[in-house]
Amino acid sequence: MRPADVHTKPHPLYPTDEQPSAAVPAPLIHVNNLSLHYGDRPAFQDVTLSIGPGGITALVGPSGCGKTSFLTALNRLTDLIPGCRVTGEIRIENLDVLAPQTDVIRLRRLVGMIFQKPNPFPLSIQNNLSFPLREHGLRDPVQIAHTTETVLQGVGLWDEVKDRLDSPALALSGGQQQRLCIARALALSPAVLLMDEPCSALDPLSSGLVEDLIVNLRGRYMVVIVTHNLAQARRIADAAAFFWVQDGTGRLIETGTARQLFEAPRDALTAAYISGMRG
Repeated sequence: MRPADVHTKPHPLYPTDEQPSAAVPAPLIHVNNLSLHYGDRPAFQDVTLSIGPGGITALVGPSGCGKTSFLTALNRLTDLIPGCRVTGEIRIENLDVLAPQTDVIRLRRLVGMIFQKPNPFPLSIQNNLSFPLREHGLRDPVQIAHTTETVLQGVGLWDEVKDRLDSPALALSGGQQQRLCIARALALSPAVLLMDEPCSALDPLSSGLVEDLIVNLRGRYMVVIVTHNLAQARRIADAAAFFWVQDGTGRLIETGTARQLFEAPRDALTAAYISGMRG
């Protein structure tokens, strides 16, 4: 499937005869009583949260409250961590994420991940995109070239790199590398993009470019972003979830629209954190 086809063909999370009604945008991600432990140490406990499609949801809170751990549980990157144990339920529409029979490779194609530090492959710019496409079964060089140009245009990189696609990706600037990593995720036609502080390792100019890109993804992809930058969360998020540490473990304290959470928080802890009194 080419990126240009994502919104005209049946979505890969739904059977062909079970497409959701556009008039009733039910939440895409449902998390129920989710807990995560590293060995005997809890990262977060008893998180219940629903996230609707097509918007940007910001996870905010101090360091160590479980935000990144929560994010990585959504596409089971936690499976790669020895001693990590996840209990509870995660459903992405009709997909039971934590079920033993779930195809984890397919899951990670549908739920892409962008990390804090850009992590392009030590390959050419072109091969950073063609390699995952081939790994997921696309062999037609014309389609690969089309997808490459489409996603690089989509992240604003095409004009910057079209004459040096065979150059090493690691020679790009930090901001360019991060946009390439986003393009690499988009090439696989995901439903959801998870972003773990994608701007924090970048200079202000590059950070602004990546932030603008994230905003431009609104309505086409569900974006769930961890950020310590409250000003950024205010600018870009449609919804927000506030995490805090209580009794040595991360807890979800409050969720709501971004405007409500930042302007009229219901919980005193949220209000203290937003105002800078705590955290």
